[in-house]
Amino acid sequence: MSTTDIWTQTDTTISTTDLIGYKVEAIDGSIGKVDEASNEVGASYLVIDTGPWIFGKKVLLPVGLIDRVDAAEETIFVNRTKDEIKNAPEFDEMNYRDDAYRSQVGDYYYGGTSGRTSDVR
Repeated sequence: MSTTDIWTQTDTTISTTDLIGYKVEAIDGSIGKVDEASNEVGASYLVIDTGPWIFGKKVLLPVGLIDRVDAAEETIFVNRTKDEIKNAPEFDEMNYRDDAYRSQVGDYYYGGTSGRTSDVR
């Protein structure tokens, strides 16, 4: 798998669902709600508003981290821990759509400092 695959959702039903406002659950608990979602081919992401969890900051998550979506409960489950998400590169409001920034985030989740490569789709 390449780091660009992490930005691609394999579940096509997700790409037709408006995920804004959905709750987001890490392996070990809630991390916030979806503030923005992109369905760009090969560049899809979620911007998560973490609320009080990490002092109202936002985080960028590649859609390849989505494990499953429960549409009835409006909840997205991602295959990372809260600490892995909290320690990701800081959200860059000005550049989060830029390739260089997304490459940095992808490298972190795919094989960089998060240390989790085996379960990335």
